[in-house]
Amino acid sequence: MSGPVDVVLVDDHLMFRTGVRASLDGSVNVVGEAASVDEAVRVVRELRPPVVLLDVHLPGGDGGGGAEVIRTCMDLLGGTRFLALSVSDAAEDVVAVIRAGARGYVTKAISGPDLSDAVRRVAGGDAVFSPRLAGFVLDSFGTAAGDVAIADDEMDRLSAREREVMRLIARGYSYREVAGELFISIKTVETHVSAVLRKLQLSSRHELTRWAAARRLL
Repeated sequence: MSGPVDVVLVDDHLMFRTGVRASLDGSVNVVGEAASVDEAVRVVRELRPPVVLLDVHLPGGDGGGGAEVIRTCMDLLGGTRFLALSVSDAAEDVVAVIRAGARGYVTKAISGPDLSDAVRRVAGGDAVFSPRLAGFVLDSFGTAAGDVAIADDEMDRLSAREREVMRLIARGYSYREVAGELFISIKTVETHVSAVLRKLQLSSRHELTRWAAARRLL
């Protein structure tokens, strides 16, 4: 995407919102803030940002927290994407906001650069999850694929290193995290991801996650 990504930041703790603002890099522009369900709905509807970064647990509304904000703004989902940012890593919280329509879920342990990257990826249409949380989503949504046999001919197109990169990317790892895990450069990760997507005829990380989950490769 060209230019900074406009974001509305939703969290009921002012100090935390201030910290997030300071941590995001120049590729993300916080254009509005909210501290409750009702305020978030009003601000999101008014500003219609590309991305809303919101906590799972919020006061106000009917007690549905971040998931309620998403459901209430459902008619904006074509142009506005929601990324949950929460201290909670409970499966029920993750599944609730994803079912409501969120495009991703990261925990507050995430670094500023990785959060900025997550916002950009969500704005670009990717689904983004902290690595340990991806399994909750796959367990809840990937089982519908049934017992699909692994397509050996598709896997045979990938080198051993490409398979390693593919599994980590499909689980929600950032390029930086993959590089650290495999002791390779970020540029090399980018090269492998491009090769994987090309060989599997996929267009995004989101499609890669669904492809891998359907074949039980995670």
